Amino acid sequence: MTHKFIEVEYTGKLTDGTVFDTTDEKTAKENNLHDPKLSYGPLTICMGEGHLIKGLEEQIRDKGTGSYTIELESEKAFGKRDAKLIQLVPLKKFTEQNIKPFPGLQLNVDNAMATVKTVSGGRCMVDFNHPLAGKDIVYDIKINKEVTDDLEKVKGLLEVEMRAKPKVDLKEDTITIKGIKKEAQELVKKRLSEFVDKKIVFEEDKSS
Repeated sequence: MTHKFIEVEYTGKLTDGTVFDTTDEKTAKENNLHDPKLSYGPLTICMGEGHLIKGLEEQIRDKGTGSYTIELESEKAFGKRDAKLIQLVPLKKFTEQNIKPFPGLQLNVDNAMATVKTVSGGRCMVDFNHPLAGKDIVYDIKINKEVTDDLEKVKGLLEVEMRAKPKVDLKEDTITIKGIKKEAQELVKKRLSEFVDKKIVFEEDKSS
């Protein structure tokens, strides 16, 4: 398998220094971005799987370990703003789902971030552009190492793609994962099998 995994740490900023994303807990707290549901620290990511924004990945693809500052223009970051993505939506579409829209409210609509701009006359103006569309950004990123260990790869994929940190063990050719819900196991197994040539089994986590 040719998938390249690397361990990274990064902080994403606007050109005015405003931080919008970071793997560093201290930086997250200092910039009011801290989410207690998330775990902070180095991330193991797979190149080419959308774990980093495309423009950033293109810039670091051939780089070795070390620290880099990567500047990205908007089209290489979260895209240019598109006026066609600003739409009028009937207010009842929100009330039917028990949502009371207000200017600034951010919603996840069909896996896309949308922001309510105005509410008036029974209609809402909703912006389906990414909140950072049209903005140039800067990433301070550190590549710690290339990851070749299958156990680390599996842990990284579970954390990045599922926001999960289950117990994972590797013995000989078998990876055992504890704490994944039964209904998700087949999907998880299929996904992980794309990256590691090991038998994958699931067990109940009796310690939780």
